[in-house]
Amino acid sequence: MSPSRRSFLAGAAGLAALAAQARFGFAAPQPQETFSVRSSDGTTLTGEAQGDPQAPEILFIHGLRQSRLSWDKQFADPALAGFRLVRFDLRGHGDSDKPPSPDAYAYADRWADDVDVVIAGAKLRRPVLVGWSLGGYVAGAYLRKYGGAQVAGINLVDAVTKLSPDLLTPLAGTFARTTTSPDLAERTAETARFLEACFHQPPTGVELQRMLVVNGMAARAVGEGFVKTTTPDLEPVFQAYAGPILLTHGVHDRLVRLAMSERIKTLHPDSRLSVYAESGHSPFYEEPARFGRELAAFVTASARA
Repeated sequence: MSPSRRSFLAGAAGLAALAAQARFGFAAPQPQETFSVRSSDGTTLTGEAQGDPQAPEILFIHGLRQSRLSWDKQFADPALAGFRLVRFDLRGHGDSDKPPSPDAYAYADRWADDVDVVIAGAKLRRPVLVGWSLGGYVAGAYLRKYGGAQVAGINLVDAVTKLSPDLLTPLAGTFARTTTSPDLAERTAETARFLEACFHQPPTGVELQRMLVVNGMAARAVGEGFVKTTTPDLEPVFQAYAGPILLTHGVHDRLVRLAMSERIKTLHPDSRLSVYAESGHSPFYEEPARFGRELAAFVTASARA
C-alpha cells in the first residue's frame, strides 16, 4: 500500500472517530491489544482487548453475520472506561477462520470451546458475558459445557436462548432460509434486508456501509449449520446458572420476540429485564448511553458478589 493511501485511510478513520464522538458524546477508543487463539477443532479466532487487566472484565459476544466491531460504541463509552473490555469475531465471521462445512457451526460444544479459549487467551479471571442474539446462545453453550463458576454474570441482549417459532418472529425464519440461499443475488439482497431488520433506529452513512461489508463477510455455512443445531434449547442452562442475569431487549425487535427474554426472567430468580422503548434488535447501538450505564452498574454489582 502506498504512503499516500495509508495516510488517506488513517485520516478517514480519524474523522470517523471524531464524528462518533461528536454524535454520541463518547470518547475516542483506548489503545487496543489484538490477539488470536485456536479453538478445539483448529479454528483460529481473532479478538481485541482494552483497559486495565486488573479491572472487572466484560467479554462481548456478537450476533449472527456481525463482528467484534458491533461493540465499537461500548469500547468508546466513558461509562465502561474503568473495565477490562474484550471482544472477538465468532467462527465464520470477521477476521476469524471460516470453516466451510455447516457441521462446524451445528454443535453447541464448538461455540462453547471458542468462548473458553478466548477467556484463557485473553487471561480473563471472571468476566461478565454479554451475548447479543446468537451471542446469547453462544454464552449459554459455554455455561452448558463449562459451568458458571468462572463467570461473574450474564447480560443477554435480545438473545436467542431457544430455537422456537413461538419465540422467534416469522421474519427470522424467512431470513434463516433466504440469507443462506445458493442464489448469490437473493442471498445478497436478503443479507441487506436482514441487517435493516436489526434496527428500529437504523444506521446511516459510513456506519451502514461498514455493517453491510461485515455482514457480507460472514460464511454462508454459519446459518446453514446453526439452524441444524443438535442443542436447540438452552433455557434449562440459564435456569440452572447460579449467577445474576441482566436481560436487555428492544421493544421493536423484529427478529426475537420479547417473550424470549421474559421466559428467562421467569425461569431465573436472580434476573432483571430492562426493556428499551426506542430500540429494535440492537439496543446497545440504538440507545448506547443507557446500555453503557446499565451494563456498568451490573458488572460492578456482579464483581462485588
